[in-house]
Amino acid sequence: MDQYTSACYEASKLITNRYSTSFGLSIRLFAPELRKHIYAMYGLVRIADEIVDTYKGSDQKTLLDDLESETLRALKTGYSTNPLVHAFAVTAGKYTITPQLITPFFESMRSDITPQLFNQSAYETYIYGSAEVVGLMCLKVFTNDAALYNSLEPGAKRLGAAYQKVNFLRDIAADANTLDRWYFPEGSYKTFDEKAKTTIIKDIESDFTAAKPAIDALPHSSRKAVLLSYHYYSELLKQLKLTSARELKRKRIRVSDARKAALFIRTSSGFKNA
Repeated sequence: MDQYTSACYEASKLITNRYSTSFGLSIRLFAPELRKHIYAMYGLVRIADEIVDTYKGSDQKTLLDDLESETLRALKTGYSTNPLVHAFAVTAGKYTITPQLITPFFESMRSDITPQLFNQSAYETYIYGSAEVVGLMCLKVFTNDAALYNSLEPGAKRLGAAYQKVNFLRDIAADANTLDRWYFPEGSYKTFDEKAKTTIIKDIESDFTAAKPAIDALPHSSRKAVLLSYHYYSELLKQLKLTSARELKRKRIRVSDARKAALFIRTSSGFKNA
């Protein structure tokens, strides 16, 4: 079983590095004993995203339901024939990641299958399930201590929300034109303008401000890695802020590889301002 579990974690690492260079860089700054567990969480999230974002079959909901059922079953047995689910289940068992955090994630993913308009309540529910609970799963791994977890929980949720909202803003062109999605509760893709962009950015900046003290209070084993992701998303938000609303409706903004490398070097070296 140890050999199979090790291979499953390797599969999660492969998926992570293939899909996200920035996240892959951040994971390198975690203490070695934590890395495989973060890979495992990313791997499960990634395949759920694949079902709702890129797979075009009429059985999307069935596949997502099956993935959720397999994940919850693996939590009970500690085993799955799906390597990514197996790695996640082993990590979840070690760090007491329960269905209370997992079920909302799948509920949010399910809402992506049928395009919908989000009011404020539905928007907050979606962000909780798609991003905040993922931040809380990671926090379980980072702290492995109930008191510290409870004290950092609000900040972890705000950080996850900030990252998701940045992704929404960066991806509005593809979401609207390819997936027929619009997540923000006010306005629409057609009415999106500088005023709407400013409102969204102020909301994201508020999340970042609220999350920063929690990052600073993380254990050394995870602090630099999370700080790097914070710097990366802050840089991305800065670029989004400098890009016109009209341009955001035309193309996806990204942080250059050179800038990512510079952020990695400065953060890993311990500079306060990356």
